[in-house]
Amino acid sequence: MKRFLTSESVAEGHPDKLCDIISDSLLDSILEQDPNARVAAETMAATGMIIITGEVTTTCYVDTQKLVRNVVKEVGYTDPDYGLDYQTCAVVTSIQEQSPDIALGVNVGGAGDQGMMFGYATDETPELMPMTISYAHKLIKKVAELRKFGELKYLRPDGKSQVTVEYVDGVPKRIDAIVLSVQHNPDVDQKKIKEDMVEKVIKEVIESKLIDSNTKIFVNPTGRFVVGGPLADTGLTGRKIIVDTYGGMAKHGGGCFSGKDPSKVDRSAAYMCRYIAKNLVAAGVAKKVEIQVAYAIGVAEPVSIAVDTFNTSKYDDEKIVKVVREIFDLTPGGIIEQLKLRRPIYKKTASYGHFGREEEGFTWEVCDKIDEIKKLLK
Repeated sequence: MKRFLTSESVAEGHPDKLCDIISDSLLDSILEQDPNARVAAETMAATGMIIITGEVTTTCYVDTQKLVRNVVKEVGYTDPDYGLDYQTCAVVTSIQEQSPDIALGVNVGGAGDQGMMFGYATDETPELMPMTISYAHKLIKKVAELRKFGELKYLRPDGKSQVTVEYVDGVPKRIDAIVLSVQHNPDVDQKKIKEDMVEKVIKEVIESKLIDSNTKIFVNPTGRFVVGGPLADTGLTGRKIIVDTYGGMAKHGGGCFSGKDPSKVDRSAAYMCRYIAKNLVAAGVAKKVEIQVAYAIGVAEPVSIAVDTFNTSKYDDEKIVKVVREIFDLTPGGIIEQLKLRRPIYKKTASYGHFGREEEGFTWEVCDKIDEIKKLLK
């Protein structure tokens, strides 16, 4: 059976992603001084303006104006022609403390809210992520490197990528379509942009055996992408939750990650679910695994745990759930301790996906429970 599945990624300069980065930068700055702070920060970006709102309970002080301007500069908004300039943009804040009613449950180790979270892993790539989202992230990250290192000086901060993979009987066989939309200066020729994207990005990132004569490549499909970023679209924290996770290849509980401290199970439990799913696949339990957990506000233990191996395991899902309960502590406090989440590690998660990155700080990507899983299933 043939299926064509697609995932997208967005650049750091995409207005929504810029907001995620600012929210997580604020979180990091607070956690660096106050690891037990409660943070739920949301950012909006518009032409010439950044607005930060949310609930923060902390003992420390952060210079929000300086922090925002530094992030806007790092991302690449350094010219008034872009519609947002780090030196002149307005920075507005409206922050209050966390609700005392919510704090009642969180202070005793309960979940900060109700909801369900998902984790996923598949053996189709070395990082145990879907091929579609893995390549989408790598493409747009390569574009950013060419821009930031000055190799392609005509590039501007905004951009998107999209990858369609042809699956045969659930196995990825080839790349069917690639879309790259990159913001650029007005004086560059579109033919030049396409040549560069093909030679310096696509051919550098994607294995040649996956591209054939029928692979469709679209670079700036409208023919022009000069106006971008917050000048073109208002940005908001949390609007790229599928980009942040599994590119649509797995379910999503609906809660975003950026700007939230680890007492928020929207974030921490989703990280834990990825940790569990990845260890299960790495242990050979199944070729792909999706796990769901759900919580009630103020209650520490999840109200439900479910596993789906998509008929790729010799073990029944009920037995796998028992193993998960035995090995992994799914209380908010247990998750925070296991994954070492009360640290300033979040800014770098805000771009190019929260999963599939075996870098410092991504503790939920470590496969250290393989032996325990195998022992219990033996």
